[in-house]
Amino acid sequence: MTRWSTPINKKGNRREAALHSISNSKSRKANCKHLQEMEGSSSSKHFILVHGFGQGAWCWYKVVTMLRSEGHRVTALDLAASGVHPARIDEVNSFEEYSQPLLDAVAAAPAGERLVLVGHSFGGLSLSLAMERFPDKIAAAVFVAACMPCVGKHIGITTEVLMMEKSPKDLLMDSKMIPINNKQGPGTAILMGPNFLAERGYARSPAEDRTLAISLARPGSQFMDDPIMKDDKLLTVANYGSVKRVYLIAKEDFNVELLHSMVALSPGTEVEEIAGADHSVMSSKPRELSDILAKIGSKYD
Repeated sequence: MTRWSTPINKKGNRREAALHSISNSKSRKANCKHLQEMEGSSSSKHFILVHGFGQGAWCWYKVVTMLRSEGHRVTALDLAASGVHPARIDEVNSFEEYSQPLLDAVAAAPAGERLVLVGHSFGGLSLSLAMERFPDKIAAAVFVAACMPCVGKHIGITTEVLMMEKSPKDLLMDSKMIPINNKQGPGTAILMGPNFLAERGYARSPAEDRTLAISLARPGSQFMDDPIMKDDKLLTVANYGSVKRVYLIAKEDFNVELLHSMVALSPGTEVEEIAGADHSVMSSKPRELSDILAKIGSKYD
């Protein structure tokens, strides 16, 4: 199947088109605004949506539309080497570089603007980094069937231990392992397979959304050997622990037990459940997700 983006190949019209789409941005701050930020909103709350592994800003299209139609300010970001971001995954040398578009967006938020960060799946780890760096800018962080690390443990534990112990042995199914090499040395990227996406990610989502995901998925890295993933002092009570956290459990997630394990590691986290939602909640239950996000936005200052 032809994919929308071929990030391992340095050439190709589609990569050139992606580069051209971003080339007019004069700064990282301008690029953050370019990435689907609503214009002309007077809302004091600003939702920043962060996609999961191998996905992109495109996966939020239903939720972005719903929230904006109700007057909310929304930005859906492409993390590095994701969506239409021009980098290839083997050009991203660290988890911090991967998360930089989110860190830039939060840093650029003007004084007085209160952010609600929303992370799906692997995107929860990028949320945790932003929460630690900028706790005063964030009204609440929402983890949507997401990796949610806890204070006192390294953030890589969510993939290193929990997924190995609580996920099916054939978790990755037909996904492809792609050798890469960057400044940290040789590694492996993962390109999620069509069967994996259909059965694990989008099982209860509309067929059109499954097709979209299969077409647009890009290789991603879990950055398992990155020192930041192994630092058990990275997340602090004073910063990360001070941000209000809400965890959204997709009740039809292929591994709902893992989601409950995330919550158990962080007592005091507010929990919402969405019945009938598969792992890709923004696709299978966008209306319910949008309503919960709007409620959270009005609840936390």
